[in-house]
Formats: sequence, C-alpha cells, structure tokens
Amino acid sequence: MLHLIHGSVACRRTCIQTEIVFLFSAAMGAIFGMTTCLSAQAREAPDDPLNYFIGGCASGIFWEHEVTHSAITGTSACLGLGTLAFFTKVGKMEGWKLAGPPKL
Repeated sequence: MLHLIHGSVACRRTCIQTEIVFLFSAAMGAIFGMTTCLSAQAREAPDDPLNYFIGGCASGIFWEHEVTHSAITGTSACLGLGTLAFFTKVGKMEGWKLAGPPKL
C-alpha cells in the first residue's frame, strides 16, 4: 500500500512540473510574439529581422527573471535567443535550407 501512495505522489509531482514547463514555454512564446509585433508597429518595419531580435531578447530577459536571477545568464539568453530569432527570420527571407527534402 505504501508503494502505491508513493507512486501517486511522484505522479502528481511530475504532472505539476510538466504544467509549469508548459506554462513557462507558453509565456516565453507570448512574450516573443507580442514584443516582435509591437516592435514592428513602433518601427513601421514589419519584415525587419531586428524585430525578431528584439522579441528573442525579451524572451531571454523573461527567462533570466523567472529561472536564474543572474544578470550574466540573462544577457547571454537575450543575445542568444535574439540572434537565433534574427537569423531564423533572415534565413526565411532569403530561402536558406538547412536540409534538403526527405528521400523516399
């Protein structure tokens, strides 16, 4: 009986941790989208990759605030996510391919 109780506690803990990760990821995505959109409207440049850099940087700052509470990690997350978003947008605009079509 004790094994079943311990198992249900572990299951509940796993479910709660999964919900937290899901909500955190959703919040980061919402912050990225909202910041990118607001930046595009404020700068009157809807297809500029810099908007995506700003959105990625805002997501990195949120990650720092919620997870690490470290300015160095936050700055790195800001620059890393911003750069990733910037080059993703540039790649889509210029038609970059990371892999070819699947071989069947």
